[in-house]
Amino acid sequence: MSTRDPSGRGPLYVGPKGAPFQWPALPPRAKTLGCLMVLVVALPLAFAASIFDYVKPNEFGIKEVKIGMDRGVQERVYGPGYWFVKPFGMEKMHHFPRQVLVLELSLAERAPDKSLASHSYSRAAKIQTSDGFFVDVDVTILYRIVDPYKLMTTLGPGLLYLNNGILPKAEPILKQTLGELKTEDFYNSPLRVKKTEMAKTLLDAEIAPKGMKVDQVLIRYFKYSDEIQKNIEAKKLQDQLVFKNQAEAKANTEEAAIKKAMQEGEVFVKLELEGGEAYKTEKAAETELYTRRKGAEGKLLVQTAEAQATEWKNAAMQLGGYDRKVALEMVKVLEGIDPIVVPCGGDQGVNPLALDSVLDMFGVKVDSGASTGPPPALPPPLEPSGAPSAGENAPTMAETPASAVPAEGGVQ
Repeated sequence: MSTRDPSGRGPLYVGPKGAPFQWPALPPRAKTLGCLMVLVVALPLAFAASIFDYVKPNEFGIKEVKIGMDRGVQERVYGPGYWFVKPFGMEKMHHFPRQVLVLELSLAERAPDKSLASHSYSRAAKIQTSDGFFVDVDVTILYRIVDPYKLMTTLGPGLLYLNNGILPKAEPILKQTLGELKTEDFYNSPLRVKKTEMAKTLLDAEIAPKGMKVDQVLIRYFKYSDEIQKNIEAKKLQDQLVFKNQAEAKANTEEAAIKKAMQEGEVFVKLELEGGEAYKTEKAAETELYTRRKGAEGKLLVQTAEAQATEWKNAAMQLGGYDRKVALEMVKVLEGIDPIVVPCGGDQGVNPLALDSVLDMFGVKVDSGASTGPPPALPPPLEPSGAPSAGENAPTMAETPASAVPAEGGVQ
C-alpha cells in the first residue's frame, strides 16, 4: 500500500503496521561513486556487446559489411562462437539455422511456435486428381540449409528462405506430381510413395540453386469430401469382399488337397501295416513248418537208429558163441543171488562151473555141429529220409573182421 507524500517528493510506502517507509538517504558522495561504478561496468559491457556477435551451435553466421571497403555479403561462413563485428551499424552478422528444418502443410492450421524455430506451418495442399476430384493432403517436408552464403545472396536474410524459397514451390510441385493419381490411387501405397519421391526430386532441384536441400517429403494424411469418401469406401469394401471370396475359395481348395493327402497317407500306412502283418504271419508259418519238419526228421532218425540197433542186436544173437554171452550174463545174475546149498553130485546135482549142464538145465540146446565159418550177414539198415544210405557209409556185419566172431556154434 502506498500514499503520496504531502511534500510532493514521492510516494510513501506503508508497512504492515501502518508506519510509512522511505528509502534511506545516501550521502551525495556515495551517490556519485555508485554512478561512476555503473558507468565503468555497464559501458564496457554495452560496448563489448556491440562489437562481438555470438553464433549459437545450431547456427551459421554470415557477415554483411555496410560501411567500409568490402561492402556487401562476405563469403566466409562463421561457425559457433563469438565473432568481432564493427559497431555503429558498420557490419552485421546474419544467423541461419544449421539443423533440419520442418515445413508442415496441415489441415489443422496452427500458429508458429516460437520455441521451435525449425518448424513452420501452412495450410494443407489441395490436389486435383486426374479424374477431376479434389483431395486435401497433409504433407511434411524435411529440408536444410547447406550453403548459407548462396542462400543470403539469392533469397536474403531472416525467414526469406522459407517465405520466398521453399514455401512458394512446395504446393505447385505437389499438385504436379500427386495430380497424376486418380482419386482412389491415394490408397495405393507403392504408387503414392513413387509420386512422393518424384515430388522430392523436383523440389530439391528447385531449391538447390538457393543453397538448400530437401531430405524427405512425407504424406501423413489425405482427406476426400464426404461423398467421395463414402463411394471409395464402398468400392473398396466390394473389392475386399471379392478378394476375401477368392482367398476363401483358394483356402478351401488347399484344405481339400491337404485332406486328400492325409487320407492317401493314412491308406498307405494301413496297407503297409497290413503287408507287414501278412509278412510276419507268413514267416511265422514258415518257421513253424520248418521246426515241425526238422523235428519229425530228427524223430525219424532216432526211431530208425533204434530199429537198426534192435535188428542188429537180434542178428547178433543168431551168431555162434552167443551162448557164451548168455552164460556170462547168467553168471552176473547168479552173483546177485544169496548163497544156498544145493547138491552138486548125482543126477540132480548142480555144478555152476559146468556150463553145459547149466544150459541143459535151462533148456538151452547147443548145436555141436555148427559151422565155424563166417557168421551170416546182418540185414541192411533202414534208410530214413535225409540219412545216409547203409550201402554208402554204414558198415555191415559182412565187413566185420573174422577175429571178432567167436568160433563156437550158434544158439538156436
